[in-house]
Amino acid sequence: MSIGFWQIAIVVILVVLLFGRGKISSLMGDVAKGIKSFKKGMSSSDSIEDNPPKDVSEENKDSKDSN
Repeated sequence: MSIGFWQIAIVVILVVLLFGRGKISSLMGDVAKGIKSFKKGMSSSDSIEDNPPKDVSEENKDSKDSN
């Protein structure tokens, strides 16, 4: 069973009737802002130098010794 043109058209019409054109356009604008901020965050995280990972086992030894 494949999805035909008329089935897609009916779904699109129902979505527009339920949410309205204004709501859909504002949602798409919000999605675009989210994608832009995500890309900006990813590009800025590349420029930050990674700190070397801490040795967690040393911290566990210290906390066990103090108990």
